[in-house]
Amino acid sequence: MATRQRSGAANPAADIPDDAAEHRPTSFGVHKPVDHVVISFPSAPDAGQARAALAAHGIAGEDLHAFSDHEMVAMVARDLKNASPLAAIGQEINLLRSHGELAERGYHFLVVRARDDDQAREIAEIARRNRAERAQYYGHFIIEELLEPEGGRPQVAESPHRGLDAHPKPELPN
Repeated sequence: MATRQRSGAANPAADIPDDAAEHRPTSFGVHKPVDHVVISFPSAPDAGQARAALAAHGIAGEDLHAFSDHEMVAMVARDLKNASPLAAIGQEINLLRSHGELAERGYHFLVVRARDDDQAREIAEIARRNRAERAQYYGHFIIEELLEPEGGRPQVAESPHRGLDAHPKPELPN
C-alpha cells in the first residue's frame, strides 16, 4: 500500500494512504466500508499476526487493508472535518471517534472485505484469537459489533448524546 511520506504530528493528513484517501467508500462524508469488518488491535505486531492469519485462511490481498495508528488518526480527522450533519444520525460518527481514540492510543487497524455474515464472523474469530479488541461489520443499514467488549462491559446505545459504544455504562447510586 502506497503511503505518503510521514511528516510527523504537524501534518497528520500526510499519513493518509494515497489509495485510501481517494477511494474510500463514504456516507455523508464519513468512511463507511459496507461489507467490510473493521478490526482494531493494541499493537502493530498483533495486527500483522492477524493479517497473516487471515491471509492463510484464504482472504485475498486486495480484500485486506492495514492502517497504522498514524494513518487512522489522519483519516478520522479528515472524516470529522468533512462529515455532514446527517452523519450524526447513525452510528458512523461515534464509531469514527472511537477509532480515532484507539488510534491515538497506538492501536492499528485491519479493514477486511466479507462476502456475507458468516464470513464476517469467521474473520472476527480469527481476529479475536490474534488479540483484536473490536471488530465491527459494516452492513448497508447497521453496523454490528462482532466481539464482546473487554471485561464483559456492556455496550451502550449508539448516539452522539450518549457516548461511544465501548465505554462502560455509568454506575447508578444506591
